[in-house]
Amino acid sequence: MGWLSKIFKGSSHRVSEGRYNGRYGEDTVWRNEPASSGDVWSEQENEDLDRAIALSLAEQDQKGKRVIDNESQLEEDELLARAIQESLNIDSPPRYGNGHGNGHGNGNMYQPIQFPYSTGFRICAGCNTEIGHGRFLSCMGAVWHPECFCCRACNQPISEYEFSMYGNYAYHKSCYKENHHPKCDVCKHFIPTNAAGLIEYRAHPFWVQKYCPSHEHDGTPRCCSCERMEPRDTAYVSLDDGRKLCLECLDSAIMDTNECQPLYLDIQEFYEGLNMRIEQQVPLLLVERQALNEAMEGEKTGYHHMPETRGLCLSEERTVSSILRRPRIGAGNRVMDMITEPYKLTRHCEVTAILILYGLPRLLTGSILAHEMMHAWLRLQGFRTLSQDVEEGICQVLAHMWLDSEITSGSGSNVASTSSSSSSSSSLAPTSSKKGTRSQFERKLGEFFKHQIESDTSPAYGDGFRAGNQAVLKYDLKRTLDHIRITGSFPY
Repeated sequence: MGWLSKIFKGSSHRVSEGRYNGRYGEDTVWRNEPASSGDVWSEQENEDLDRAIALSLAEQDQKGKRVIDNESQLEEDELLARAIQESLNIDSPPRYGNGHGNGHGNGNMYQPIQFPYSTGFRICAGCNTEIGHGRFLSCMGAVWHPECFCCRACNQPISEYEFSMYGNYAYHKSCYKENHHPKCDVCKHFIPTNAAGLIEYRAHPFWVQKYCPSHEHDGTPRCCSCERMEPRDTAYVSLDDGRKLCLECLDSAIMDTNECQPLYLDIQEFYEGLNMRIEQQVPLLLVERQALNEAMEGEKTGYHHMPETRGLCLSEERTVSSILRRPRIGAGNRVMDMITEPYKLTRHCEVTAILILYGLPRLLTGSILAHEMMHAWLRLQGFRTLSQDVEEGICQVLAHMWLDSEITSGSGSNVASTSSSSSSSSSLAPTSSKKGTRSQFERKLGEFFKHQIESDTSPAYGDGFRAGNQAVLKYDLKRTLDHIRITGSFPY
């Protein structure tokens, strides 16, 4: 174009407002308007000018350049230049945040970087096609067509300024909350954030139940057996001593002394299968909480599991109020028509009776009974006075063994299985006093009661069980009991 300029400069005429209105590849029209009526082009000069224009266009075509014709095109190129510079200087936001979550994501808010025009050869992470000239998003370490950057939940494009992430997926903020923000299993509302802006909730270690911290103090009932907080619209049975029992635990609950006798016989057979027969007939009574507490206060020997004792092996003579007949469930799911009778305990041996708290599921009642029967066996076998951790620990081992045999059998048949019963393991009759097979919930409940024994944090019941169980697993039950008889401690 230099020589064209020279032609213009060499002319004695001025060209004003000359404009090129076309684009490369289009028909072009050059229009010039004389600055004054006195400026006239000669024929020779017009020919020179036409030849210069033709050569100029040919040169532009050869180099593949576009002729810029107006200010709007210049502005467009300036935007493109700025987009290129931003793409080189701006990093994509991080894929993961530092909030509190469950290991998959945390719902942190990210802002996609939006570019007005494509800056080169790029592949959309959504459709895997090239992003041509047009707007695109840069986020999550990739580039996207705006319509391809979609929510994992609703599959609609994310057009908001912020979005949430869960794992490697993007969500609308509202979709993330609906799908991944934890809801309370009690009130069914989203668990609120605390003063620090973090989601804080309580979770049961076995049932993995999440609930708002406020429910621990707002009077929300908790089942006295499985320890779960049930949803607000779930019915409970209120026992007369203030305990709450969920309907699933009520399904297998043992409510009176007569109803417990078949279970008592089953556990006696379990002990016989371990070569630990109890010769004396020890009365078994189901009692209310008040009667159990009164008997516990008058007992001179033995240890008790606080804050609530649910079983007791008595060695003193006394009169105990026993539940004679199963109470009925009346209005408001309350226990009604409780009938009790006094039962006078007479001392014929070292053990006068075993008392069990009424209204507990069969497997829990059985594990408590297996524990108390071990107390009775130790006393009747003339074991010395043992330390609390040894006596309670070995009793918990027997309760755990019975639960394990019940869960393993699955169909209600009881098999006493331990390394100490080498010649006396036997398949016993069905143990369920109410039904022949275990429901799925009852098996889960048995696992929970085992978990309670295994995770008990008390020095006597928890540490004692773990020491006793380790000894039984290492030396078998018989050798462990022989060692306890001689030394008063667990073998190591």
